Amino acid sequence: MTRSERVAGSSYLFLGFLTFLNIMNFVDRQLLASFANFIVPDLGLSNTQFGLLTGLVFLTFYSTAGLFMGFLADTVNRTRLIAVGLAVWSLLTAASGAAKGFASLALPRMFIGIGESIMTPTAMSLLADRFPAEKLGFASGVYYMGVPMGVGASLLVVGYLGPAIGWRNCFYLLGCVGLLLAVVMWFIRETPRRHLITESVATPPVPQLSFKQTMTELARALRASPALVMTITGGVAFHFILGAATFDQLWYVNERGFERAEIAQITGWIGICAGMAGNLFGGLGGDWFLRKTGIGRPMFLFWIMLILAPINVAYRLVEPDSIWFWVGVAVGFFQLGCFYGPTFSTVQELVPPQIRATVVALYILLLNMAGVAIGVSAAGIYVDYLIVQGDTEPYTTALLYFTMISFLAIPLFYAAGRRFDMDRANLHRQLNADLN
Repeated sequence: MTRSERVAGSSYLFLGFLTFLNIMNFVDRQLLASFANFIVPDLGLSNTQFGLLTGLVFLTFYSTAGLFMGFLADTVNRTRLIAVGLAVWSLLTAASGAAKGFASLALPRMFIGIGESIMTPTAMSLLADRFPAEKLGFASGVYYMGVPMGVGASLLVVGYLGPAIGWRNCFYLLGCVGLLLAVVMWFIRETPRRHLITESVATPPVPQLSFKQTMTELARALRASPALVMTITGGVAFHFILGAATFDQLWYVNERGFERAEIAQITGWIGICAGMAGNLFGGLGGDWFLRKTGIGRPMFLFWIMLILAPINVAYRLVEPDSIWFWVGVAVGFFQLGCFYGPTFSTVQELVPPQIRATVVALYILLLNMAGVAIGVSAAGIYVDYLIVQGDTEPYTTALLYFTMISFLAIPLFYAAGRRFDMDRANLHRQLNADLN
């Protein structure tokens, strides 16, 4: 695909459908955290158990399976692969509604992770074959609207449907909707595999690699690109607070005095609006920033995180009647939306096209296992520890602590942005040499 080639209207429709599936992905994934104030007391869970269910129990299977699913996405029919994953996670979401305690909820949560691990590596590979490099940030940003919209929608389910039909019936309902969407996805045709090397080079079909060759190529790409490594590491650091933020709903109710359904409704609407704004700003703004400055998109994220850092700290400390409290809630969702388009387009542009889905899967593995899983699991343990120590606001203390850790992403994104153009040029020279 060349710079002058127009993107077909069907590609935008396909992007919209994938985005909707990603919304469903994150609604199902986030539903447990959003229903925290219902499920934790109903099942008698400790903060540590809740942290494990939303952290290591789910993410270990999600992240490790994702690397293999990324390899599959580089070799098999991708639309049908997504359909299978969607069916699996939807069935297990429904099964979660029948849980009676920690163990019976942990089992379906494990295998939901395997089903959901298919979605993003496969979808990002499909989008990279439908959109040129200069629009990939936009496509990634739109697709990743599924994160804040899914998180926000899960909160709206809690706020409106939870009191009406109960948390268990919400799980059953969403599982049935997902199964219907899986049938639709099964009958969508695969996208022809193409890749961009340079603007002057034609796009031959991507050769298939064995698993061993794929891992070798991945290791070579990581060694060759400091910008890639720093982008991935910065993303991991950023995800520490995203993991700890699983306890936000408990924080709102227990330490800021909100009613559980009311705050779910309010934060759900804020999450959708601010998150969508962040995704559009991150996707379009990252593309614009790269075009105008020639500096990598991670530098764009550096400025966003640096400017918003004081607000991310202040709103944890002020009272909920302060304007800065609500600004902080919106900023959190906005910043989350900004993150995905610039970083996922960056990691795809810095690796050979044959391993795009695999590197996305590796990135997701590291974001979740080294970022979210540690953040949420450690936060749960830390909150229980603070309660034993007599801390009057344990959730506030823990969330502030993990916010400060996430600021390690700021210098990493700065360094990655400075190095991006050099590493991308080196990759293109290598790809051209391989062709000749």
